[in-house]
Amino acid sequence: MKLPGHDAIARHADEHLVTHRVKLPRKVVERPIRQAAKRLVMALLVLVATAFVVYADREGYHDNANGSVDLLDAFYYATVTLSTTGYGDITPVSDSARLTNILVITPLRVLFLIILVGTTLEVLTERTREEWRLNRWRSTLRDHTVVIGFGTKGRSAIQTVCATGLKKEQVVVVDPSSKVIDAATADGYAGVIGDATRSDVLKRAEVHKARQIIVAPQRDDTAVLVTLTARQLNRGAKIVAAVREEENAPLLKQSGADAVITSASAAGRLLGLSVLSPAAGMVMEDLIQQGTGLDLVERPVVRAEVGRKPRDTDDLVVSVVRGHRVLGYDDPSVGTLQLTDRLITIVRATPGAQVTSDTRPLPRG
Repeated sequence: MKLPGHDAIARHADEHLVTHRVKLPRKVVERPIRQAAKRLVMALLVLVATAFVVYADREGYHDNANGSVDLLDAFYYATVTLSTTGYGDITPVSDSARLTNILVITPLRVLFLIILVGTTLEVLTERTREEWRLNRWRSTLRDHTVVIGFGTKGRSAIQTVCATGLKKEQVVVVDPSSKVIDAATADGYAGVIGDATRSDVLKRAEVHKARQIIVAPQRDDTAVLVTLTARQLNRGAKIVAAVREEENAPLLKQSGADAVITSASAAGRLLGLSVLSPAAGMVMEDLIQQGTGLDLVERPVVRAEVGRKPRDTDDLVVSVVRGHRVLGYDDPSVGTLQLTDRLITIVRATPGAQVTSDTRPLPRG
């Protein structure tokens, strides 16, 4: 496969790149117009309360115009007082009026100012809260799953993994599109906006602390560069990559991917199987949809199974994983099961339950 030049890749990424930042899942906030309307109503209530406090003690106030204070004068005094304008044409003269100004009107003035500058305070508070959440998220994130690309492949892959018990808080999505990241955070995942071929973007996703990495971009050349960069940052993580063309799969493995899935070929084989046997196609589709019907599960060998053949276990064993080899259940080299082996079995799916070795097996025979 011929890879395009780095400059061409950078230009392609920059067309979709908005900024490099982390977005955490958050609750839906009120619309700005509604927030402004609520503040306006609160400010008017404070103004009305202040005016009636002044009017109730109107005998203690003096108006330089005519000496007396009516309801309109009370509202006027409340307005210029709360806004800190204070023309001085209406003044408190009695002890009770001055005490009311100290204990009641002054706190109302402070409250009125807080309401007026509430937007600025809210922005500052939100920034502080977001910075605190981000720092806390970085400090607690360990052994998580990073998904590069949140298209159909990436979204389906992480839904399958989450169906086995992975928490959404342990998933970080990386994509150059801000709209895609918004969709990911709406689903409960943390998101990083940026070009995943750049190491600084992957570092923001804490790739160096990840346990597994799913590489599912739209282009095969991007998948190669992402896999190379991710493997340099994390030597021990399990990296699974998807490519469109089968001829590019060896290049992905050379780049550091532990497993490579050819999406076009896999879909074509499933189509062909469905043509030959629609029922077999339905079974295969059921197996790859985690959490419904039948599931493929990898589990360790328990002590009670050591020394037995795969056919003699309670589960329906498909393959035996021994070291780095995947052997068929009927492979003569398997012999008897060892404690270090792992079994790939077909089990009944339990919706909403984490897939473990206790998952109900299929009946034998």
